Amino acid sequence: MPSVPLHPAAGTLHPYLYLVILGCLALNASFEPLTMVPMKRALRLVIDGKAEIVEADHDRLVRSERLSIPRPAVIRLTRFVHVPRRFRRHVTNTFLFARDEYRCQYCGRHMTEFRPRESLTRDHLVPLSRGGTNDWTNVITACSPCNTRKGNRLPGEIGMHPLSHPVEPHFVHLSWAVRRLTPIQAHYIRTFYGDQVLHQLEALELRHEPRHAHGRRH
Repeated sequence: MPSVPLHPAAGTLHPYLYLVILGCLALNASFEPLTMVPMKRALRLVIDGKAEIVEADHDRLVRSERLSIPRPAVIRLTRFVHVPRRFRRHVTNTFLFARDEYRCQYCGRHMTEFRPRESLTRDHLVPLSRGGTNDWTNVITACSPCNTRKGNRLPGEIGMHPLSHPVEPHFVHLSWAVRRLTPIQAHYIRTFYGDQVLHQLEALELRHEPRHAHGRRH
């Protein structure tokens, strides 16, 4: 990036927060949606000639000493990138909580129903200390009280049975599970993946990891 920090010409957000919070949809050279990328990354790709701007917000400019660029909403890579239809994504709390819709898989409470100091945590159905793995099929979202209650035991040993069977999410859901889509970006998702996938993504209304969501692991 240019040595001088980029900043929007308009808006009330702090310049750094403006670039971090707002995402940009990245398309393959074939115009297939790939993923959402941070604004700073999108700008870097455009400046380096690795991507071109397809859709932009011309009312907001990103400026440096030498450049003035409309804030990109959608960019397209100049070279085709092969992406397998299914690949393994490492488990993170951000994606795990999004997969489980920010709901404890034991008691069924949504994070908005938690009491003060309660939080979402990652629970291993088969605890790591008992040979369990950190794979998608062995982890679920649990509120901190349920996680503490279960402790180092198997769900069947304490009569705590998950509401759903954990599975590895489709990569499309992972790519956009924690992002908000603008109408322009949603158009490209609908074009390539259809209304069903778009509706599933839009149904994930709470897309940000809670502030205290790094609870203990069992």
